[in-house]
Amino acid sequence: MLPLAGRPNREHVVLVHGYLANTLMLSYMRHRLRSLGFYTQAWGYWNMQCSIVRHAERFANDLMNLDADPVVSTIHLVTHSMGGIIARAALARFRPNKLGRFVMLAPPNRGSFVATAVGKVLGGILRPIAELSTAENSFVNSLSMPSNLEIGVIAANRDALVSLESTRPAVPHAHITLPCRHSSLLFRRDCADLVAIFLQTGLFAPQTSGGMPH
Repeated sequence: MLPLAGRPNREHVVLVHGYLANTLMLSYMRHRLRSLGFYTQAWGYWNMQCSIVRHAERFANDLMNLDADPVVSTIHLVTHSMGGIIARAALARFRPNKLGRFVMLAPPNRGSFVATAVGKVLGGILRPIAELSTAENSFVNSLSMPSNLEIGVIAANRDALVSLESTRPAVPHAHITLPCRHSSLLFRRDCADLVAIFLQTGLFAPQTSGGMPH
């Protein structure tokens, strides 16, 4: 359960980590966003074998509780890697009335080429690997994208897990790329500041707004 106590009219940012990671990896991003005025909460999961759907069901229930909390004015989502797919699947089950903006860091929105490469060996044991395949009929490529939502994507140009093209959702979005690796996004001040700017304005910079994927 996410804790619900806090100050009135709180802008609440829920951060979700990626596969084979944990909430500690979100600590720097949380600290920076809190210093910029947001209330932050890390949401995590320990089971790395079960389906993304199972995580999404639990996340959707927690979002429902937050949505009912009178001291929460807005619920923003900030996710890294597979955390973005969990959030997408959760929003397909429950969309908060207080939903604000959604920032994805290095999301495998069209799958991961690494998951595809190792899927035949590990996909039967580790469900998310099979679900994150780049195959057209994989879970991630069959999952609907939330519509009428301001989405920002920050990609890493030296990402060894997710291609730049795969980070792009098939809906209007803002997109920007930083010179780093997949997980380094979580520990960069410029990345955290870009997240905060997007949560405040819906833009990373005027020229990056609302692009459709190519």
